[in-house]
Amino acid sequence: MGIEVGGLLGLIWLIILVWAIVKVAKSSAGGLAKLLWILGLLIFPLVGLIVWLLFGPKG
Repeated sequence: MGIEVGGLLGLIWLIILVWAIVKVAKSSAGGLAKLLWILGLLIFPLVGLIVWLLFGPKG
């Protein structure tokens, strides 16, 4: 049972991460800012997502 729950949580986390990257890509931020946010999300997934939610580009 533990493997199925872990796999489901991993899938949910992946969906949230992809959603955040798409939101950054569609934002009105400049190209370099988008690149840095996306790299931050990929390199530091948990911290990057929290920081992006608090300070990231909106819109």
